[in-house]
Amino acid sequence: MPIDYSKRPTGSQSNTGPVSLNKVTLTKSAPSVSLSKQGGGGRLHVNLNWNVQGAAASAGRGGFLKRALSGAQGGIDLDLACMYELSDDRKGVVQALGNAFGSFERPPYVQLDADDRTGASAGGENLFVNLAHVTEIRRLLIFAFIYSGVPNFDQAGAVVTLTPAQGAPIEVRLDEQAGSARMCAIALLTNQGGNDLVVNREVRYVGGHQELDQTFGWGLNWTPGRK
Repeated sequence: MPIDYSKRPTGSQSNTGPVSLNKVTLTKSAPSVSLSKQGGGGRLHVNLNWNVQGAAASAGRGGFLKRALSGAQGGIDLDLACMYELSDDRKGVVQALGNAFGSFERPPYVQLDADDRTGASAGGENLFVNLAHVTEIRRLLIFAFIYSGVPNFDQAGAVVTLTPAQGAPIEVRLDEQAGSARMCAIALLTNQGGNDLVVNREVRYVGGHQELDQTFGWGLNWTPGRK
């Protein structure tokens, strides 16, 4: 069932003090941020959205014009996904490929909301991390890949925004030169101290799942999959 991310999760607490809601943009010179120091808790909403560079200007509209991307690039299907490693050594992947949508309430405490195959959804692709179980999460790798269509990350203008329930949005722009790579490692979330996830900007382009796995030492067994 899709998650209604307009609602706070059950049992979330109201703010006890002022929290800055200024957007935090992770860059090469400032690549990391702590979720707890940002005031984040409860649930982390990860959103991927994109546009064709220049399409917004020609259409006279702002925002992320995913319909323009879908039409101009012959229907690019860009997917948001996450590799996880839990504190009990369980590992896996949450992605639309293979219908591995995960779970918010049960391990791995990461859930993909839906798969936008056409690029027509204004809301982009979304996944959610249950920060109430942060002590059970060792690390998470947020990544995106082009499932179908011409590999063209350079022109997609893709942006990933990580928004804690009570903290400032954290933005990562996929603005490195991608070449013909079909996959991008976006951000690595690592548990520090048992109860805090530190977000580190990666923005590394690779050829596919196995290369991504080898780059970050995940150790999963990969087989061909469809959706």
